[in-house]
Amino acid sequence: MINMVEEEIEEETEETPVETFDVSYSCLRCGTSVLNSELSRLPEIKCICGFRVFTKDRPPVVKTVKAI
Repeated sequence: MINMVEEEIEEETEETPVETFDVSYSCLRCGTSVLNSELSRLPEIKCICGFRVFTKDRPPVVKTVKAI
């Protein structure tokens, strides 16, 4: 009976897909764009220029909100 419960749990975890989004970051010093997947492969978060500060690249769309 214990084996049946373990098999049911394993089946449920396999069916749930994990969504991964590629987020783009840019170095604050040199402006080199790097994807999140590339940064996760490296042993430490560092740019090719040696700087460790990144900013998240955002689309150039400005949101306007009307006042009430």
